[in-house]
Amino acid sequence: MSAAESEAVVGRLTRFRNTASVIDQTRMYFEEAHRRGLMAVYGRSVAERAVSLTTGDRRGNTITDYVRCSYLGLDNHPAIVAGAIAAVEEYGSLHWSCARTRLNFGLIGELENRLCQLFRARVIAYSTVMVANMGALPIIASGHLTAGQRPVMVFDRLAHASLAFHKPVVAEETEVETIPHNDLNALEELCRKHPVVAYVCDGVYSMGGFAPVDGLLRLQEKYGLFLYIDDAHGISLFGDTGEGFARSQLPHELGERTIIAASLGKGFGASGGMLMLGTAHQEALFRCYSIPHAFSASPNVAAIGAALASADIHQTSELKLRQERLVERIAFFDRHIETDQRGAPLPIRMIKVGDEFAAIDFAERLLDDGFYTSATFFPTVARGRAGIRICLTASHDLSDLERLCARIASHERHALGVA
Repeated sequence: MSAAESEAVVGRLTRFRNTASVIDQTRMYFEEAHRRGLMAVYGRSVAERAVSLTTGDRRGNTITDYVRCSYLGLDNHPAIVAGAIAAVEEYGSLHWSCARTRLNFGLIGELENRLCQLFRARVIAYSTVMVANMGALPIIASGHLTAGQRPVMVFDRLAHASLAFHKPVVAEETEVETIPHNDLNALEELCRKHPVVAYVCDGVYSMGGFAPVDGLLRLQEKYGLFLYIDDAHGISLFGDTGEGFARSQLPHELGERTIIAASLGKGFGASGGMLMLGTAHQEALFRCYSIPHAFSASPNVAAIGAALASADIHQTSELKLRQERLVERIAFFDRHIETDQRGAPLPIRMIKVGDEFAAIDFAERLLDDGFYTSATFFPTVARGRAGIRICLTASHDLSDLERLCARIASHERHALGVA
């Protein structure tokens, strides 16, 4: 094989994945973050957002966690914990090692029915959101949800890794394109060029920001655009029943051109993932041909019991109370710290740093102050745009949040060399 032919092969192989290069370029950051005790941190929940560390140089320290994405603070809710325990005791088993197309826990059917009522959709539950995406995207690419025409699959450039990871598989089915973040003009140009287009994006992005749902609906109305929205970070935070950022802005009936993936383990406070489907045809295909449904097991019984308990909470006034508490904490943070996300009704805030090692240093200083935050760097964010991610929740104490803001301001001044 000639050098040119070899280069062409490598180009084809790395069009959508380039794992070797990513590892080579980022290993130094991961190694430093691990060395500083900022990654692979082990602990146990104490109360609310407090965590007692159980390993490493900081063993025995109690820190306040700003890493977990349980935005409503439901992940250690007594009713949800009790729901998990009760389900295991009732069924006498944690897990059935059987594909969903064969044998299912009766409890999973009950959960899916409850979620259908909450979210006004046909819901299938999965063990994780990534697994749900893995099953959904190839089916969309096949054309079986778009009248036999394979759609051009268009990914937002900042679509979560759990979406982008599947590009090579999707590319075996149809053409794959990637467009700049939230670029409706680029998306419309593709809609004009191709008879069928499916757009893959996040509802709420894990590093801040959100999808322009109104604009996407206009393109759907004009061109028949198929929408696949992963609203993992938006579920439970918006809507009267916690239907999420995306679903709360969509018509009462999802219809045949919109699918929403979401988490049961973030704002929902339990464990697992789900798909919201609009038609019986879609549900029938997914229950037969979705890889994790046909060849893997359902969420375990504890996860199902926890999710059922959360579904109960979502039908009470407690949901609205927790949503309001979260809004209050977001506003509090925004009054004290300026970020690009200031004013957005979302719980994710990014403190800009720039240099990767400086971001790691910043996060270590905060951890030594008793606040565990996420040092984010390439490839999670663009090279040279490292920073600190803060996940705000309804159960963060306001006095603790005030101390965090004071320490962030102090460390920002230190980074700028200001006394």
